[in-house]
Amino acid sequence: MSIIHNVIIIGSGPAGLTAAIYNGRSKLKPLVLEGNQPGGQLSTTTAVENWPGYSSILGPDLIQAMREQAKKCGATFSSDQVIRVDFSGPIHKLYTEGGATYQTKAVIIATGAQAKKLGCKGEQEYWGKGVTTCATCDAPFYEGKQVVVIGGGDTAMTEAEHLTHFARKITIIHRSDKLAATDPIKDKVLAHPNVTFLYNHTVNEIYGTDFKVTGVTIENKITKEFINLSCDGVFVTIGMKPATELFKGHLEMDLHGYLILSGKTATSKKGVFAAGDVADYQYQQAITAAGTGCMAALDAAHYLNEKI
Repeated sequence: MSIIHNVIIIGSGPAGLTAAIYNGRSKLKPLVLEGNQPGGQLSTTTAVENWPGYSSILGPDLIQAMREQAKKCGATFSSDQVIRVDFSGPIHKLYTEGGATYQTKAVIIATGAQAKKLGCKGEQEYWGKGVTTCATCDAPFYEGKQVVVIGGGDTAMTEAEHLTHFARKITIIHRSDKLAATDPIKDKVLAHPNVTFLYNHTVNEIYGTDFKVTGVTIENKITKEFINLSCDGVFVTIGMKPATELFKGHLEMDLHGYLILSGKTATSKKGVFAAGDVADYQYQQAITAAGTGCMAALDAAHYLNEKI
């Protein structure tokens, strides 16, 4: 007879690991299916300076500490990747890349979201070495420096406004001839003396030394002219994509693919909960992901107690 777990957590970033800690302490023996990127976005992040209790900690070190804590609380881990789900019955089924079938009474989805990337030369090479997506996380590293913000939507304007409190010069590169942003914060950015806009431009290459970004090559879409622009950091702010492809047709989502929650963390299927960036298009911070991981764990425990 196959094991029926109390709760399985899909994903092992701050949301999933916090859920594992809480459910582990509740004696629910949670299983964490880590997938192909254990630790989520934090596993590829360098210094984290906005996590309470640490003035600075490397992202992988923070994830490892949370993982060890979850294991001490009774959570178990598998690196298997979920490729198909069945939420049609009271016992949920998860099918993995390794050929396993897991059965569970409750599921916590913490698969996160990934930043949309440019796909240009140098982007991957300098990711975490000057190329980033989060001004809230990284703006203090660019105090008095020159940065480039790529994008023209609400996310780009919000990130740029935050950067105005730190960077000496901000150049916003947008592929169209006008901003797509509708948030009034764009007016503050447009009026700021340290901000320059380059419309009808795209980034062709990000370049630098072995350790850091030193500039970008941009192309004027109208004249086809290439320009080298010196900078210390590149903020790619063209949106996020939630990792919800797996759940299409099974759970309700909004137009952008984020899971729709009824109540605090419950999805449209009983016994299936969500935490972190997979259901959060607004904040997308490690600490808010961890907070909702706690909430999902408590909601899942309450759901299981009601079934007994």
